[in-house]
Amino acid sequence: MSTTPERRELKRVKTAPPKPKHVPKHQDLVNYKHAVAGHDGTMCDAGGELFVKPCTHAEVEFYESAKEHPDFAELMPVFCGSLNLLNTTTAASIHQQLPSLIDQAEIPKGLKDELKSHLDPSIAPAAAEIDTTKDPLTADAPSKEEVGAGIKRPEGRTGPIKTDRAIALLNASYGFKKPNIMDTKMGQQLWSKHASQEKRERFDKITESTTHKNFGFRIAGMQVYKGSHPTYITPDGKEELSTNVSGPNEEGFMMYNKFWGRDEVNDSNLVESLKQFVFNEGAGLDEDLGKLVAGLFARDLRRVEEVLQAEESRMYSSSLLFVFEGDGPALRAAIEEAKAEEAERERIETELLTSLNKRSAPRAVSANLRVDSGIGMDEEELKFVTESVTFDHEVGVGIEDDDEDFDEMSSFPKIYALKMIDFAHAEWTPGLGPDEAVLLGVRSLAEIFEKLSD
Repeated sequence: MSTTPERRELKRVKTAPPKPKHVPKHQDLVNYKHAVAGHDGTMCDAGGELFVKPCTHAEVEFYESAKEHPDFAELMPVFCGSLNLLNTTTAASIHQQLPSLIDQAEIPKGLKDELKSHLDPSIAPAAAEIDTTKDPLTADAPSKEEVGAGIKRPEGRTGPIKTDRAIALLNASYGFKKPNIMDTKMGQQLWSKHASQEKRERFDKITESTTHKNFGFRIAGMQVYKGSHPTYITPDGKEELSTNVSGPNEEGFMMYNKFWGRDEVNDSNLVESLKQFVFNEGAGLDEDLGKLVAGLFARDLRRVEEVLQAEESRMYSSSLLFVFEGDGPALRAAIEEAKAEEAERERIETELLTSLNKRSAPRAVSANLRVDSGIGMDEEELKFVTESVTFDHEVGVGIEDDDEDFDEMSSFPKIYALKMIDFAHAEWTPGLGPDEAVLLGVRSLAEIFEKLSD
């Protein structure tokens, strides 16, 4: 986004008071409670804004190299840097690394200042004073001696990854009241060239027996606020509740584990399974709101398709992470607030440009998406929602421009987010063309969500 003198003046004259930032009660790292798939061991800071994930060195390198692929970096969570892990590492010691990490991160200054304010020792007790932060996070991390000797730890088949590195990302589910989250594992070949023969055969069986084969993706996990409990038909013809779905938990979420998407979701019921994610009368997500959410995801999926077509990469077992506000009244209120903010911005812009005797340039309107929402959102407003209510960061590109709008945009309630995640087995492959296996999954999802939005 280019920053003109007029836009800077618009920002200066806007008089609406800023919303207070949430400050965590203590400076601690806690287990991330909204993980719906993947390895154990993920954490977030007490405020929930940062997501800390143990990962392989290859994944760290992929995140760091994304600055050379700015369009692709837009699809990823905001990368704030990497941390060192040892078998003596505690939540408190990780938290002590975060301020320096944020200082060095290539992110907009507004975001950097907000994150640092949450980590300021003067605001909350020091993490080292909290008993629960003094225990080692995991015994699976290497010792200092192993790191010094260059001994590499094998990746575990399940549970926490055995690694000495972690990445800090902006948490895609932060800011939602009740985040509905879905992880879709992408592609048809799920193993990389470094995989053992046993792993290749095991993953090939998963591809052959799931929606990976014909659709290029499968649902790897899901949480839905006030969601339904699906049933299945037993071999003897009885209808029973799925044992792969649990809940509701203490926050009201139904949890759909990886075996639900692997064993119970198939080609014939895939669309109905995705409907359970976006249409939910029990949580106030009526047909109109469900269609709106589906349309927003469809629009972003076509952008993902466009970017991946222009990149030469291979990603094995990467995912698309879908998040949206799962509480119907909160979602409707967030949309109305976004529309009100846009109307106020248009009013100030008109007044200012009139006083400067200038004409504003017409904004581009997307004509390839129609969403019948029943809440009076036309395509101009839909474009505003997709561009403004989620924070999209171009690594190393337009840092100062992004900062011009950060404070204003970060005050909005969250509506939805779509991010590519899990790059442990991803690499740039110049000369090999786009990743058609992953693109098959992206196109399949886009087509399904477009149909759900009609």
